[in-house]
Amino acid sequence: MAMGRLSGRAVPQRASSQLAVALAPRHEFYDNCNKVLQEAEFDHFVEMLCQEYYADAMGRPSIPPGRYFRMLFIGQWEGLHSEREICWRSADSLTLHRFLMLGAGEVVPDHSTLSVTRSRLPQEVHDQVFAFILEVAEKHGLVCGDRLGVDASTMDANAALRKLVRRDTGETYHEMLCQMAVDSGIETPTTEDLIRFDRKRKGKTLSNADWISLTDSDARIAKMKDGSTHLAYKPEHAVDLDTGIVVAAVIHQADQGDTTTLVGTLAVAAANLETVGKAPTPEAPTEAVADKGYHARNVLKTLDDGPWKSRVSEPDRPGLQRWHGDDDARRAVYNNRSRLKSACGKEALRLRAEKVERTFEHLLDQGGMRRAWLRGTGNLQKRYSCHVAAYNLGMVLRLRFGAGTPRQAVATFLFVIAEPQSDASTILASVIGVVVS
Repeated sequence: MAMGRLSGRAVPQRASSQLAVALAPRHEFYDNCNKVLQEAEFDHFVEMLCQEYYADAMGRPSIPPGRYFRMLFIGQWEGLHSEREICWRSADSLTLHRFLMLGAGEVVPDHSTLSVTRSRLPQEVHDQVFAFILEVAEKHGLVCGDRLGVDASTMDANAALRKLVRRDTGETYHEMLCQMAVDSGIETPTTEDLIRFDRKRKGKTLSNADWISLTDSDARIAKMKDGSTHLAYKPEHAVDLDTGIVVAAVIHQADQGDTTTLVGTLAVAAANLETVGKAPTPEAPTEAVADKGYHARNVLKTLDDGPWKSRVSEPDRPGLQRWHGDDDARRAVYNNRSRLKSACGKEALRLRAEKVERTFEHLLDQGGMRRAWLRGTGNLQKRYSCHVAAYNLGMVLRLRFGAGTPRQAVATFLFVIAEPQSDASTILASVIGVVVS
């Protein structure tokens, strides 16, 4: 399939009779977004990036890559959960038609087209788009790279616990429970009998070592933030504490501990910072700020004397610590402890609690990604990278135009609606914009 193109195409113009619609707050936000993307030559960049995955000329042209990524950005800004919901919302909105640069006779792509495009483009393309938006943020002075806050959250997988099967026998949880009930003396157990039996039986566990989901083999059993147990993934962020920009966002398996995933997330952050010329070095290390869940001797030893300066909150441990001759671990722990006690360390921990948690609120709760509608770490990482890129792009828009999301545009721009019979000059004269920086 040949690749469709948006580069060189002007934003469609509306007739003067529709000017009142064009001046809606959300429309202003998306017009400003297209302005920033066109200044950075975003469409030309993604078309050059994706050209090798399409034929030079064959059949009907595909959805333009710039439109594909714009639709994923819409999912973040509008708080849409699934790709099907993104397509429905885009089809219903004249504002989004203009943002997607749809011409006369063109329609919004179907959700299946988004799925095909996502499978066609590898993870490296999505990562480079994320890095491109990070470069745009850096040009606006939003990437400092001096100190990064790291934290993780949980995301519901698109799979149910009732579909789990045992790794050794392949039987489902219901089949195992029925057999255990029969062995205990219940000849024909009913649903109520099984519930009662399962509630009272001793030694009940649900371990990832014993159970796997056939629906989504990458999902893992985990305890969510609200205390419930679900199949889940673990998104982990590295956030610039001076600006709030997300430097790295990695999807891990939910059963991996914080001390296991920290080094990998920091490696992705270092690679992204290198694209903007601010990679950490041993001579000029970047502070890595994290909570006590990341505190471990091996982690601090790995970070010590490298490109990262650890400021990891230390949990209370009663009694004396015994080092058993591991002088490197003792030195790393004491160095980290001394950095925590300084005024800079206390401020860094306060900023981590504020700004890193804010990114999870915007991306997972308000951005519609608390529950995954895709399966597999690869598919989920592709879409999540674009959602985080949209969040970073929103930070640029907030800096330049005073609004980083469509909702904020509604709150920060005051509009007076003119009479329907008014001409274009009257409508323009009746519009008052107040920008709150």
